[in-house]
Amino acid sequence: MFYLSLKAFHIMAMVSWFAAMFYLPRLFVYHAENREKKEFLGVVKIMEYKLYRYIGIPAFWATLLSGIVLIVLNPSVFSGAGWMHAKLTLVALLIGYFFHSGKLRRELEEDRCQKSGKFFRVYNELPTLLLIGIVILVIVKPF
Repeated sequence: MFYLSLKAFHIMAMVSWFAAMFYLPRLFVYHAENREKKEFLGVVKIMEYKLYRYIGIPAFWATLLSGIVLIVLNPSVFSGAGWMHAKLTLVALLIGYFFHSGKLRRELEEDRCQKSGKFFRVYNELPTLLLIGIVILVIVKPF
């Protein structure tokens, strides 16, 4: 029962983490496309900070730590399960994306980022692609 409860917690943490990763780049789009509106930008900067700091980071740690405990409790997921190796590779890319988003957030906050709204629209799609891959690997377990 503990394992299943932890798995449920892991999924809820992951959903929260993804919510932050889906919305933060959308805020970046608004930020990049409204640089001349200082009052609006002040609000967006606060939203970016709070979303990353108070939702994204705790959800990241909850996802990561619960995932590690799940693996420790059931290391057999690695025996003959290439899907788990592939999933963890995608998760590593996702972690890199998350921390890169934090770097972009700081650059935007300091008015040092000149990336366009179009760039951030494309950037916003990356976690979706990773999520699709991760879910397919976990559910289908193709190899």
